[in-house]
Amino acid sequence: MSSIAGRFPLKLGSIYLVFNVIKNWLIMIHNMRYPPGGLVLPELPCVVVRQQWNPPPDVIGRRSTSIVQIIAFTGGLPSRFFKKTFLLSYIHKYTMWSIFCLHQALSREGHRFKTPTSCTSLSAPAAPYSQTLRNNSRQPPDANYQVSRSTTTDYGKRCTKRANGAPLIDTANTGMARLTLTDADASVRRWLDDEVKKLGCTLHVDQMGNMFARQKGRLNSSAPMVAMGSHLDTQPRGGRYDGILGVMAALEVLRTMKENGYQTNYDVGLVNWTNEEGARFPKSMCSSGVWAGVIPIEQAWNLQDIHDPNVTLRSELERHGYLGDIPCSPEGFPLGAHFELHIEQGPILVETGRSLGVVQGGQGYRWLTFTVYGRDAHTGTTPFSARQDPLLAASKMIASSNEIAKQHGALASTGVLKIPSNASTNTVASQVTFTLDIRHLEDEVVHAVQKECLESFANIAKQDGKGVSFDWTMDTDSAAVKFNKDCIDAVRTAADELVGAGQYMDITSGAGHDTVNTSRHCPSTMIFVPCRDGVSHHPEEYCRPEDCALGTQALLEAVVNYDQARMKKEANA
Repeated sequence: MSSIAGRFPLKLGSIYLVFNVIKNWLIMIHNMRYPPGGLVLPELPCVVVRQQWNPPPDVIGRRSTSIVQIIAFTGGLPSRFFKKTFLLSYIHKYTMWSIFCLHQALSREGHRFKTPTSCTSLSAPAAPYSQTLRNNSRQPPDANYQVSRSTTTDYGKRCTKRANGAPLIDTANTGMARLTLTDADASVRRWLDDEVKKLGCTLHVDQMGNMFARQKGRLNSSAPMVAMGSHLDTQPRGGRYDGILGVMAALEVLRTMKENGYQTNYDVGLVNWTNEEGARFPKSMCSSGVWAGVIPIEQAWNLQDIHDPNVTLRSELERHGYLGDIPCSPEGFPLGAHFELHIEQGPILVETGRSLGVVQGGQGYRWLTFTVYGRDAHTGTTPFSARQDPLLAASKMIASSNEIAKQHGALASTGVLKIPSNASTNTVASQVTFTLDIRHLEDEVVHAVQKECLESFANIAKQDGKGVSFDWTMDTDSAAVKFNKDCIDAVRTAADELVGAGQYMDITSGAGHDTVNTSRHCPSTMIFVPCRDGVSHHPEEYCRPEDCALGTQALLEAVVNYDQARMKKEANA
């Protein structure tokens, strides 16, 4: 009798505890609203908070400050409650996503625009719900900060205060500076190394420092892996999404598959391409270009630091231990396919109200440098008829290129205009140099614009005074690319399921990306998400957390779609 009485309170307490957990869970589900766009499926959703006590070294705030990620767990229950076969059939529904705000992710190392050391801002505009966590007692004792998400639309202006009442952070603190193979870049590489190994991936580093993380597939096949890739380097005054989103999304896809016990048929993995921006070592899409065979590796290795010619890309690879042994080539590390999630870096998705862009290919472009030669002359004593004015001629040439490009539906831009350093206000310059960037979807149009520009420039050179002369060089000739139909179909199917036909669009990339190079040797495509006002390569570059998460979900589903189609195709071959 006493034993029964002794056990009864324990059973009653357990029942009471379970009842309260279920009650609170149901209340939370009833009261919570979720972001639109298919981000969270309706079947019994709940929200989980993940605290990571050993954050990467590049999170805003102190290194001891924990990352707080709001996790939308669709399906309501962890994968252990479902049979593996059930998950294999419903991986699209039962996935765990971080609505990760990249205001936090990968932001501290090389972060030129510092935030107050113990303050973290998520600044998540237009989020239709609010979630706040403050001063969790499990955090390190010096982490006096608050993380909040709300419906604010004042990007960069609404943030949290430090416990001591420090002022709010403004938009000047939202930028990112992490140049290739600086100490900051090496630090985030080490963090990425640790993260992929925690997931059971094998990491391979090639002769250009490209990082390939590989997760084994169900078939244990030796076939090349399907890669999700982008880059972690930035412009000197860049943002936190260009490239970084693609790498973080790839990592989250691998983590989600791991946590749900899901294996693709073939190997899948992540790539961090070295020196995509070319800001420190001036050659953009550099290491993917070496991999694709369009840039000789010796030329890439010998690229000099723009501030210190004694420092080369190779010497920095050696210094940080990222000069790998694997040849940087499709033979050294072949890829079965390449998918890249990226912000659009333009205004089209925003202006059309679309959530996703299914990228069809990349524009062809040519970069040329023109040097116009004239003669120094006194501005007060030399009449127009006797002048040889290269600056006047160059100005007309630039204006002419703009009109010619418009006639062809192309783009022509001058980003650099130089006159001699000894130029004077009252002296006609003797020499002017300017660049010309011509872009279009079709190579034939790029060629036609260049041809007409050269003809126009020749006429302009004869127009004023005694005329001028000019010469030119071709710096870059990048052919237009069409991405792989099977990859595009995999993305389109994912987009159709996630947002519906009216919320995504086919689009062509106006900028160069690593996927342009990979497409020369393996099936490739990209997924675009909107960035506010189309701003990129600027501290105010911004992509809403909802769009980051939606793009990541699309990436996951596209890779799963492609993997399944690949297996069927090879089975029927």
